[in-house]
Amino acid sequence: DHPVTEMGQLTETKQYPQTFFQPDPGSCQVILVRHGQSAPYVEGQPFPLVEGQGDPPLSPLGEWQAKQVGERLSSEPITAIYATSLQRTSQTAAPLATSLGLDVTIEPDLREVFLGVGEGGTFRKMSAEGHPSTVAMRANREWGEVEGAETNAQFAGRTVPALQRIADRHPDQLIAVFVHGGTIGSLVAHALGINMFSMMGSRNSALSLLVVNGNQWVVRSFNDAGHAGPLTADAEPPT
Repeated sequence: DHPVTEMGQLTETKQYPQTFFQPDPGSCQVILVRHGQSAPYVEGQPFPLVEGQGDPPLSPLGEWQAKQVGERLSSEPITAIYATSLQRTSQTAAPLATSLGLDVTIEPDLREVFLGVGEGGTFRKMSAEGHPSTVAMRANREWGEVEGAETNAQFAGRTVPALQRIADRHPDQLIAVFVHGGTIGSLVAHALGINMFSMMGSRNSALSLLVVNGNQWVVRSFNDAGHAGPLTADAEPPT
């Protein structure tokens, strides 16, 4: 049946289709990429340090994950690639940068949380053995429980402005930013207004998408690792 006027003439019924999210003009779409798996810590053999922070390279599995990221994102209209001053992020970014013919710009302030006495890889041992400070860290959802570590506020105080600076350089563009699990937790939690420990655990090589427009941050996805396959931490890279 068609609606009719009093004169018997057919009228059009206006329709309102369901819409989907579109970034506001001037927004920067940021693909946050966690680096691939890094080399294991061997007791008594601390990682080399860069400005006081452990700097392990990628493991063989991490190198494979980097290639998967490069393939996954190679068809996206990415205009810029960023990484941190720790080598595992630039190593993960390298396959994509080569594929797209882009340079990798280093942003030191997006590096991982500083872990104080846990730096150089010893945090992994402390965590695995249930060191009291790592237990308190998780219970109180506060990095600063580890002796000498950055607090949540200090960590967010450098990572959030760093990503804001980057996003402001790239209005109406899509960029890839290769960072760390803690950094992703800090940035996504800022967008959501929650404690960063609620967003920890991003998988190695996983993708998360933020839309940044000034101080308006929107989370579009988190921890997308479909390209990495059903792998465990001790898995060998597929051949």
